[in-house]
Amino acid sequence: MTLLLKSSFFPKPEIVAAKVPRSQRIKYVKCGYLPPSGKWNIVEEDFLNDNHGVKLKVLKHVLTNGSESSLQKLYMIDAMQRLNIDYHFQEEIDDFLRKEYVIYSTSGDGFGHDDLHQIALHFRLLRQQGYHVPPEVFDKFIDNRGKFNERLCGNMKGIRDLYEASHLSIVGEDILDEAEQFSKKVLKEMLLGNCLDNHEAKLVTNTLQHPSHKSLAMLTGREFFGDFHNMNNNGWLGSFKDFAKIDFSWQQNLHRQEIHQISRWWTELGLGNELNYARNQPLKWYMWSLACLTDPTLSEERVELTKAISFIYIIDDTFDLYGTLHELTMFTDVLSRWDIAASEQLPDCLKICFKALYNLNNEISTKIYRKHGFNPTHSLRKADENEESKDGLKLRDEKNYIFNGGSHGMGYQYANQSVLGRKSTTNRKGIVSALSRLQRRQAKPLGSE
Repeated sequence: MTLLLKSSFFPKPEIVAAKVPRSQRIKYVKCGYLPPSGKWNIVEEDFLNDNHGVKLKVLKHVLTNGSESSLQKLYMIDAMQRLNIDYHFQEEIDDFLRKEYVIYSTSGDGFGHDDLHQIALHFRLLRQQGYHVPPEVFDKFIDNRGKFNERLCGNMKGIRDLYEASHLSIVGEDILDEAEQFSKKVLKEMLLGNCLDNHEAKLVTNTLQHPSHKSLAMLTGREFFGDFHNMNNNGWLGSFKDFAKIDFSWQQNLHRQEIHQISRWWTELGLGNELNYARNQPLKWYMWSLACLTDPTLSEERVELTKAISFIYIIDDTFDLYGTLHELTMFTDVLSRWDIAASEQLPDCLKICFKALYNLNNEISTKIYRKHGFNPTHSLRKADENEESKDGLKLRDEKNYIFNGGSHGMGYQYANQSVLGRKSTTNRKGIVSALSRLQRRQAKPLGSE
């Protein structure tokens, strides 16, 4: 009955056979190869399949084992996130951090100690998970001048964690702004003062260059240092690293397959030949969605988002390099009306571009409809109508409007609907936040890209 109700309220998207003409096949450079890391060699797929599930069960037991202290489990979660394997343990991480937040919020005295390292680590992991921990937990480290106490300068571990925590600030949190400036200054002075051994200098440099909240674990995980919290002799840390190496190989194989799908789609679409003024960079477009949707289980969403992102660049080049003022005004009008028949009046290149965009919109809308019973086509058209009613649009503003209401809008709709429609414990807040950042970023002029 539910499906019938959904179908009646959200009609199935119309499938229009408006194929893009192409004079020849693209001689596309093979981009399905990702060079293996010199440190983490690719393992055989059979070995991966046999061992991955077994190791995962063992590690989950380690994380849920009551014999480990709360601090040890914070270290485990930090290690998982830095090694890019935390998506396997979302339920366990959610349960533990929920309990930690309840303990913090009911204790009445913050975290109950004055250890900067532990407080900063607690603060960062809880905030990353969506729990509001006020920045006032760092008040105990502020002197009467409103600055962080200089006596903290010798605490390298605490200063590094304070620097990491400061990147989760929001507007108006002056304490965290001061924390970033103070910790960054101290860490740089440590490096310049030659007071660190080689390993410590490496840790500090890595922290300054790649703070965890502003980095992609899939790219920085291989640089993770095993004794990051002076836990080098702990048995679980070696197990996590071994599991991460296997998982890295599995993810790399998955990304190869995704790149192959995108390469094949782009080749068959034929726009690389028909629109020879436009950029032909499918691997670059894929990197946007890979950075946005890092969870390996979101493979289909990454592929579809990449397709939508490709049209952002194509339309950008069309406005910057190809169309005249009159042609681009016509193109904007046709896109606003979303009328396949009206596109016949456009020049050939613009007609090809619109039809390809029109088809992709319908394909993505159909996939959302099949998964969730919701057809986003109408909402996209409505957004177009609202934007068209605004007077005095400049040409560059019209292009930005196309980005927000057209090509990227449908990719955002698909990824957003697909992710939020899941029942898994995927970190949805982080994904939606990343999508929103990408949407805002893509609304900016791309001519310099």
